[in-house]
Amino acid sequence: MSPTPLSLEYLLRPSVKSDKSPSVFMLHGYGSNEEDLFSFASELPEELTIFSLKAPYDLDPFGHAWYAINFDAEQGKWSDDEQAKQSRDKIVTFIDEAIEAYNLDADNITLLGFSQGTILSYGVALSFPEKIKNVIALSGYINENILLENYEDKNHNQLNIYASHGQVDQVIPLEWAQKTPDFLKQMNINHTYEEFPIGHGVSQQNFYSFKEWLVKNI
Repeated sequence: MSPTPLSLEYLLRPSVKSDKSPSVFMLHGYGSNEEDLFSFASELPEELTIFSLKAPYDLDPFGHAWYAINFDAEQGKWSDDEQAKQSRDKIVTFIDEAIEAYNLDADNITLLGFSQGTILSYGVALSFPEKIKNVIALSGYINENILLENYEDKNHNQLNIYASHGQVDQVIPLEWAQKTPDFLKQMNINHTYEEFPIGHGVSQQNFYSFKEWLVKNI
């Protein structure tokens, strides 16, 4: 069965449940594609409907991004926050479409991101906590510039976040991720934070840890 056409391209692993299933929306990193994180799908609980989204911006010669990252000799590396906000809203729209198209449980939505996909996962969940139950945030950080202006006024009590980072990550500095627990604590968001002796990636130990966390929280 071909996936129903929605506003973003995606891969789908259906749930064994016929309707009102919990679901996971996977958001890949910069320069990757929807097939990357989808390799996790076969190892995750069968009752989940799993979507792996393709980011909307094409990169040359291949790959995709949720927003541009520019490398300037004088300014260093900087992110296009306006594009990131647009992607944030595209993801929210896609989730709403998917809930209707696949008759999902709207109260049991999980975001699973890696790197740039994690930054967007935080952007969506902290801006629209009423839509998201869980976030698995791998190798990323919170960019406050892409959150809704009034995000602090919203109720985040139902949100659960699992965050992890490699201790020798050469792409996103560990200290950026280490700010996450204090940020979430100040907002009274239930969270788990772990570090692993790896670079910018997901080790087997990391996978089993977030899988165990997910099983407890869906």
